[in-house]
Amino acid sequence: MTALTYQSGFGNQFSTQAVAGALPQGRNSPQQVALGLYAELVSGSAFTAPRAENRRSWLYRRQPSVVTGAYVPYEQPYFKTGAKDGVAAPPDPLRWHPTPVPQGEHLDFVDGLRTVVVNGDVDAQTGMAAHLVLINRSMQRRAFVNADGEMLVVPQEGALRFVTEMGVLEAQPGEVVLLPRGIAFKVEVQGASRAYVCENYGAPFRLPELGPIGSNGLANPRDFLAPVAAYEDSAGGYEIIKKYGGTLWRNSQAGTPFNVVAWHGNLTPLKYDTANFMTIGSISFDHPDPSIFTVLTSPSDTPGTANCDFVIFPPRWMVAEDTFRPPWYHRNLMSEFMGLVYGQYDAKPEGFKPGGMSLHNCMVPHGPDAEAFEKASNAPLAPHKLDNTLAFMFESRWRFHPTAFALQDAEVDRAYADCWANLSDRFTQP
Repeated sequence: MTALTYQSGFGNQFSTQAVAGALPQGRNSPQQVALGLYAELVSGSAFTAPRAENRRSWLYRRQPSVVTGAYVPYEQPYFKTGAKDGVAAPPDPLRWHPTPVPQGEHLDFVDGLRTVVVNGDVDAQTGMAAHLVLINRSMQRRAFVNADGEMLVVPQEGALRFVTEMGVLEAQPGEVVLLPRGIAFKVEVQGASRAYVCENYGAPFRLPELGPIGSNGLANPRDFLAPVAAYEDSAGGYEIIKKYGGTLWRNSQAGTPFNVVAWHGNLTPLKYDTANFMTIGSISFDHPDPSIFTVLTSPSDTPGTANCDFVIFPPRWMVAEDTFRPPWYHRNLMSEFMGLVYGQYDAKPEGFKPGGMSLHNCMVPHGPDAEAFEKASNAPLAPHKLDNTLAFMFESRWRFHPTAFALQDAEVDRAYADCWANLSDRFTQP
């Protein structure tokens, strides 16, 4: 397979063309676009958004996206949207064992989506959903468009190839892919694959501010990669599945949506390798807040309180003195959905498996299990490295509502709370 070429940066003004002369110079919409192409603007923000927050790209394509058929409803019973699609659940910590990819059922990216938790409202443009996607089949002459929100895909098993309107991206476990709202894409696989997906209805993801950290650290813009322009043969029809207003719709059209010969702008799919994340931590004492591991953030109308944060726990050195080094016990204003891509999570060494998930909603107590507590409380405080591990968290200011799939069809770890049962009362009267 030919190695793909990428452009580097986050929020850059990119320019790319698959055919020389296809990209207009000095203007966006000439009277006649070169090579018989059509100019089309895709806006990811309001026209009057501040310049630093404005997201848009100009596409030069063989046919504009208005050339399409009428939409009819599409049934996919596991794909849910917003708090209204959740079910009542007690304020207990929840954990799920890995869900295997089905063998006797053909599932592509669309049909393999299984919503686990939801919050917010797509029409109010607040909140998010966390999905598990189980895939054993590539999308062929089929594309997906999410008009409700952007999608952050975290591969966990198997490599994924994303064909988008703006070019092609490939990602494997350890990498993530960000797909803007409204951009058509399809996903190709080589075999059984599994991934986590954050569907963000709120403000688009951006890099967090660094504050006292300074000008470098965490996820650096240069490590995000955007595709170069590419297009496919327009012969043959396509099925388009569109998520719109919380409902899935389908149509049939004569040509491919992947017909963009050139484009420029800063609204684009991106991939990021988490191995490039520059971790920042304590070199004296106390475990820092997990916010120090934020890769991307979707802000809300309350400063510092995110609609959604994407946080990772990658390999890193532990050196703090006189410190309980794993995360401490806590009750959080924010709600936390976690997944494990590979390796072992230091606060849950046994029960949390790669491909598994956990949910600790707002003000639900959680922290290291009894085994991790005993080990960390008595371990020599020599420097050591947490290696071969990658966990992540989708954190939101809105309470998550599990779906019926999560509580009835997925494999819930009914004994999860037992991991804290042996944390006895150790108080000693002076």
